[in-house]
Amino acid sequence: MSSSQHPVALTLERAFGLHRTVSGPTKLLALVMFLPLIDGIFPALILAGGIDTVAGIVQVGLLVFGGSATLAVILAEMDGTPREQARVVLLVAAGLLPLAALEAALAPTIASVLDLVIFERFAALVIAAIAAKTASARIGEYLPSPAVIVGLGFVASVDPGSAELVFLPDPALVVRAVAAAGVGVAFALGIALLGPWLRENVDIDRFRFGSAVALGVLPLTLLGVTPDQAPLAVLVVAGVLAFDPGSGVERETGREALANGGEDVEEDRSDRWDDGDDDVTYTTDDEREPWL
Repeated sequence: MSSSQHPVALTLERAFGLHRTVSGPTKLLALVMFLPLIDGIFPALILAGGIDTVAGIVQVGLLVFGGSATLAVILAEMDGTPREQARVVLLVAAGLLPLAALEAALAPTIASVLDLVIFERFAALVIAAIAAKTASARIGEYLPSPAVIVGLGFVASVDPGSAELVFLPDPALVVRAVAAAGVGVAFALGIALLGPWLRENVDIDRFRFGSAVALGVLPLTLLGVTPDQAPLAVLVVAGVLAFDPGSGVERETGREALANGGEDVEEDRSDRWDDGDDDVTYTTDDEREPWL
């Protein structure tokens, strides 16, 4: 898929049959950014109070709508100039923001028939599952999909006795939801515009693992175990640790060497170990075990 082999993006690519075509990366970016709206993650966070604070809005925007999957798709999959990639991001945003507003408008109506204390626990569980899927595709194979967890949470927390299906939009909640989606769009837009520099200086896999840790901290924030700003702090640290100047050049050189059959990196190591001791014998590269 990409040089990063991001588990979430790779799963979506396989599931929807997206290949390296002109429209493939665009569709993949749209799926990655729309996925929280489709599988119920964003409504669950709204109901759990995930965007009730400024810190929550920023964290949901960066970790749920943005995050490592968005970064991996833009840097490793999308072609074209930064301006062309920015246009694609804005095209995705044109559908993302209205849908986020619609789901936020419906959230109070849904909340009126739920026991929110129970549902918050399931919301925390679904974020933890996504964090595990982000960190490892192997682990993700054994975990239920976020939609299944959200559905079980709805069934477990529904309170028929207080059911009142009345449309109760909350304008302030809609604004916060659009702001959270907007933070994700701003993140993707920044990645697109800074793409050439980021490809040379950011290790995508390091950022992926760091963002998985930040996602793992987010459920603890929803449950009140950690401070509200903890996931954001972890994400900042992940970004710092992922900064690796020149790493993109090394990866590109390695790929070119592999494409040429490894001829560019062949070295004669027969003299490297000559220390004058005739009793010591070293094997050649061809005789070494693969991990040596």
